[in-house]
Amino acid sequence: MEAVARSRDGAKLSELVATLDAPKSSVHGLVKGLVATGYVEEQDGVYRLGPAIDFLLKPARPSFVDAAHEALKRLQEACDETAMLCTLVGDSVVYVDLVESVQVIRYSAPLNTRRPIYPTSSGKCFLAHFPMRKRDAYIKSHVAPAHVDAVQHELKLVRERGYALNRGETVPDVLGAASPILIDGRPAACLAVAGPRARMEDKLQSVASQLLVEAQKVAKVPQ
Repeated sequence: MEAVARSRDGAKLSELVATLDAPKSSVHGLVKGLVATGYVEEQDGVYRLGPAIDFLLKPARPSFVDAAHEALKRLQEACDETAMLCTLVGDSVVYVDLVESVQVIRYSAPLNTRRPIYPTSSGKCFLAHFPMRKRDAYIKSHVAPAHVDAVQHELKLVRERGYALNRGETVPDVLGAASPILIDGRPAACLAVAGPRARMEDKLQSVASQLLVEAQKVAKVPQ
């Protein structure tokens, strides 16, 4: 990870092999493990630090984490539902912080637990910003062929609008929305809000709009 971090434009496998002075097969296996856990990203043969590094370095980056938590508090108060901060770890999404709704009946999200990328609203935000080849490969292996075109269209809308919706696709009676915190065009994390269908149905679009505003605020915090 240090070798990748020192490379401003990312590092190729051959460069990592030379830097570490280790067999190519060993370095490749190590890098694959870091990609799978979200600490390193690969695009067109170039490796860069992945979004999970933000939370590995959490104590060293209080500005980002604190700003995200303040955003969660504002979202919970404004929407009266549970607000969450989500990161990508390999082929999973993980909630790393939340502010729960005070409603008696509310969505309670387990922290630090891997969840499928699709069809969660946060997962859709990450998936929408995957490199095309990686996105297509994920969709091919996780989405039924009959639904591929619809999913591709939905992800296009996510990129255009800046938020994603989940209308009971994960849990039938729970609706949610999420917006990515984009740092240099890549989602470092996502803000999300979820709650019971009965309360969320009429305010889902409004919640999505508020998420977009808060995500943009956090993205402007000095890194």
